[in-house]
Amino acid sequence: MTISARELNRATLSRQLLLEREPLPVLDGVRRVVALQAQHPASPYLALWNRLTGFAAADLDAAFTGRSVVKATLMRITLHAVHAEDYPAFRAAMQPTLYASRLGFRFAAAGLTPADADELVPELLSFVDRPRTSAEMQAWVERRLGAEKAEKKEGAWWGLKAYAPMHHAPTDALWSFGHRPSFVSAGTGPALTGRAMPPQALETLILRYLAGFGPASVADVAQFAMVQRAVVRKALHTLDEAVEQLQGPDGTALFDLPGASRPPAETPAPPRLMAMWDSVLLAYADRSRVIPPAYRPLVIRRNGDVLPTVLVDGHVAGVWRPLDGGVEATAFHPLSPAVWDGLAAEAESLTKFLGERETTVYSRYHHWWSKLPEAETRLL
Repeated sequence: MTISARELNRATLSRQLLLEREPLPVLDGVRRVVALQAQHPASPYLALWNRLTGFAAADLDAAFTGRSVVKATLMRITLHAVHAEDYPAFRAAMQPTLYASRLGFRFAAAGLTPADADELVPELLSFVDRPRTSAEMQAWVERRLGAEKAEKKEGAWWGLKAYAPMHHAPTDALWSFGHRPSFVSAGTGPALTGRAMPPQALETLILRYLAGFGPASVADVAQFAMVQRAVVRKALHTLDEAVEQLQGPDGTALFDLPGASRPPAETPAPPRLMAMWDSVLLAYADRSRVIPPAYRPLVIRRNGDVLPTVLVDGHVAGVWRPLDGGVEATAFHPLSPAVWDGLAAEAESLTKFLGERETTVYSRYHHWWSKLPEAETRLL
């Protein structure tokens, strides 16, 4: 079976609850979309606002406080908010990636080896049996290692804070988390050691990924998880009858769950005002599924910032930011009056939502707007 580019787009939007908002509780919504990018504290909230009918920020606050939704360093070595039941498998699948990236040169420059990490992590997890601030954690590292040199302390902490299985602990900031994190043990049992991952962990991650983002290629899965393609290919072969294979518009082999939602190409897609770093923009090696190639360098900056985007007909068509008096939308190509009306309705709803928390969300990133090309801009 061959699937077109537009059908792929609609499949993604359907799985990500972007064809229409659904009346789901927060836990079910997070489970459905698999993982919410959480580099900025507000982004998981805006992601769910885009996807759930009547979403209340307080419900996600409660989920974070009760640790039924957890925030941690996971896929692509970035912060994600995930359902607590998904965390153990996702973290186990990331073991070789985190081992290689966080116990490498910078950790070694602190005079430490992976064997030192295996010794330190259980002690560190005992220390964070309750929430600890970054300052407390760095002081612990200094006491434990005698880190008389700042670079040694910083290198050790840089490696351990992502490698050790810890969650970010809510700090009662505007969006549950502030920009200075606190940490608490994940409490998922003995920490893994070495480069190996339990094979079933990657298989679980792949199945969950396909449920939320499929159909997808080997390269897409590898990009989402930052796992080697050969390892992904082997896992997909092992899954065999649990997945089915399709042919993409360019002939690439795509994998999906049998019976998963794949709406017709002509299915309408309403306009949306997406959060910074929204997962739908970053979950694929081929990001043209949602981002037109010409617009990719405009919304994904060289330093990794991913601007809040305007989706029109399921594809990135511009960017937005909150300003005094409303939401400013910048369109990279002409939009119809009906689309502008749809965006205005979204902007009105978003303004009310932000008004309860932070009307100037993402304002620290406004410097990027001076680097955008000339385009139609409206205050909605």
